[in-house]
Amino acid sequence: MPRHKTKALVRDVAPDRMYNSVQVSRIINRVMRDGKKQIAERLVYTGMQKAADKLKVENPLEVFETALKNIQPHMETRSRRVGGANYQIPFEVKGQRQQHLTTMWFVQAARARKGMSMADRLALELVEAYNSQGTAVKKKEDTHKMAEANRAFAHFART
Repeated sequence: MPRHKTKALVRDVAPDRMYNSVQVSRIINRVMRDGKKQIAERLVYTGMQKAADKLKVENPLEVFETALKNIQPHMETRSRRVGGANYQIPFEVKGQRQQHLTTMWFVQAARARKGMSMADRLALELVEAYNSQGTAVKKKEDTHKMAEANRAFAHFART
């Protein structure tokens, strides 16, 4: 039985200043360290502009949204104990959780790159995600493969 019956409170994130996008604002908040939001904004906006320049696209927001759409997971697995054994049960990912995983994987992949500025890391990760490559997209594909491999245990989700 779950210990808490109430769901977590979902806070509304204000859209960012330049593109008026909530998704960009979420990335800025995830990139931010020690409450230094202006630095995080500058890094994200610079990274988006560099990515758009590399791809020769007019609108950086278009590159950003396409890249994040390529990272978004649709399935994931969760552990469940059934009769003394732990099973990885595939579940569909929806709404808030989908956005959370997308932003986490994107920023994690950008931070994992070394030897360049954070703006360059974000730009490279955006370009690779736009082309359905890169670490964040690989993480999504691995998650989907894991869910597909454990499809036989999907019936445990309903019990």
